[in-house]
Amino acid sequence: MEPTSLTHSPFAVLTFIVAPALLTNSSSVLALSTINRMLRTRERMHELFAKFDAGSLAETEAARLIEQVNRVERQAVLLLRALHSIYVALGAFSAATLVTLFGAVLGPFQGAVWFRALIGLGLVLGFGGVGGLVFGSVSLFQATQLSLINIREEAALIRERQAARMTRSTDHAVGDRGGKT
Repeated sequence: MEPTSLTHSPFAVLTFIVAPALLTNSSSVLALSTINRMLRTRERMHELFAKFDAGSLAETEAARLIEQVNRVERQAVLLLRALHSIYVALGAFSAATLVTLFGAVLGPFQGAVWFRALIGLGLVLGFGGVGGLVFGSVSLFQATQLSLINIREEAALIRERQAARMTRSTDHAVGDRGGKT
């Protein structure tokens, strides 16, 4: 690749600058949503703590609560790992944008060696950013799976309690009719 071929076409230069900039923006949005998820996980842990602190839990209820606490804690660790990876990606994409900009500006004035070194550095940073996004996304997926387990467990418990209430209600209604005859 000739150094002058990239500097002669404004679209080539824009592509090398805009692509990492767009990935930086996307990573920023992903970081914000991950921070929101982290805060929600903190709130959930606080709710579980309050429920546990209230006491008077049956042994099965306390065991279920501990399982949820363990999953929420694991979810928080995964979210923190994802956030770390996303921050690495943000830094890599920002650096790739800067390096590419330097390469576009300095390319015509420097020799081919410097130009290729800057292109190589930009690509390495870009690949590092993509790696950070992939790793962060995998961690986010794992955290979402833990959240789904808690949701399913709570949904099953609600259905179980509703069925027990319906059974008690039916038994009570049958008992009332039985006493009136």
